Amino acid sequence: MNDARSLREKAFECFDAINASDPRLEAASGSLHPKELLYARRVSERLGHFKPNASEALQLASRAQHIARWQIPRSTYPAGRGGYKKWRTELMHHHAVLATQILEEVGYDAGTLDMVSQLLRKQGLKSNREVQTLEDVVCLVFLEHYFDKFAEGHSDEKLIRILRKTWPKMSHEGHAAVKGLELSQRARRLMALALAGPN
Repeated sequence: MNDARSLREKAFECFDAINASDPRLEAASGSLHPKELLYARRVSERLGHFKPNASEALQLASRAQHIARWQIPRSTYPAGRGGYKKWRTELMHHHAVLATQILEEVGYDAGTLDMVSQLLRKQGLKSNREVQTLEDVVCLVFLEHYFDKFAEGHSDEKLIRILRKTWPKMSHEGHAAVKGLELSQRARRLMALALAGPN
C-alpha cells in the first residue's frame, strides 16, 4: 500500500511539473497559477469529494485530464463543430499518450496504463462506471469554476443549449452533486431553464 501511494505521488508530481509550464495564467485565491496546473488540482479535489474511494487509475486519469493541453491549440483546427470534434479527439489522444508514458516511467504496470488510457479517451461512457465518474467530475468542475467565464462571451440561448447537451452526459449521482455546487445566480437561472425543457 505504501508503494502504491509513493507511485501515485510521484506520478502527480510529474503531471504537475508538466502543467506548471503552461504559459497561460489564471487568477485564483488572490494569485496567478498556470492554467492547467490549477485545473488538474481542481479535478483531483472534486474527485476526492465526489468519489472518496476512487480507484488508483481514476485518480491518475483525473490528475492528467488536461495534461499539456495548451500544446494543441483550438486555433490549429478548422472553425465549426467538425473542427471542434477533431480537436477534442486529438486532445484525448495527446493526454492519454503523454500520461501513460509518464506512468510507465514511474513504474506502473501495463494494466494500469490501459485503464488510464481508456479513461482519458472516454471509452465506454455510460457503460464503464469509472469513465462515467470522470465525466461527472469534469462537468462539475466546469460548472463550478469555468461556466461563468465561458458564459461572458455567449448568449443565454446558446448557454441553455450547451447545458442541455451537458446534462445527459452526467449520471444521476452527478446530477445530485450539482445541487451542492456554489453557482452564480446566472448559472442557476440558466440551469433551471435548460432543465425545464425546450422553449
